[in-house]
Amino acid sequence: MRAPIGDFETAVPAPDCLDELTAPVADAVRNWRGAVPADRIVYVDTDPRWADTAVFVEHYGRDLLERSANCVVVAAKRGGETTLAACLVLSTTRVDVNGVVRRRLGARKASFASMDTATGETGMEYGGITPVGLPAGWPVLIDAAVADLPYVLVGSGRRRGKLLVPGKALAELPGAVVLEGLGTA
Repeated sequence: MRAPIGDFETAVPAPDCLDELTAPVADAVRNWRGAVPADRIVYVDTDPRWADTAVFVEHYGRDLLERSANCVVVAAKRGGETTLAACLVLSTTRVDVNGVVRRRLGARKASFASMDTATGETGMEYGGITPVGLPAGWPVLIDAAVADLPYVLVGSGRRRGKLLVPGKALAELPGAVVLEGLGTA
């Protein structure tokens, strides 16, 4: 199979390579219920040495810079309670944590979750966190620019490998909310 975006040697429908994914991501693919079929989610093998965005796009295709999204875990606090959420924005932007995220989650304070919290709560590797397979009940805030793309490059749950996911499929994830202005320059 040829990857729908980028220049990857190995591209396989995600349901055909569940053993390459972390348990929560594999479970999400296995139990996929969206209008976009699970076999449209594509796993591509990538070398963790080229994980830095600039090096990654140089190696796998310059067109990926505008089609890649970062998934970050945020901790929103209000009245002694903490809500964890995931935010997905284009890799050319930053998450508006103190504006859009804080207001959407009704928090007094919002910040990026610690690495230990992000990996411990998701069951994914740092640098590979993906919106596919997050814990039940988590809000998944997705920038509208991400949801509008035909395919988006996101993490696979591990540092090795990525998922190519239609933007429409990301917008259908459990807990997903598409927001304008989540990603800022």
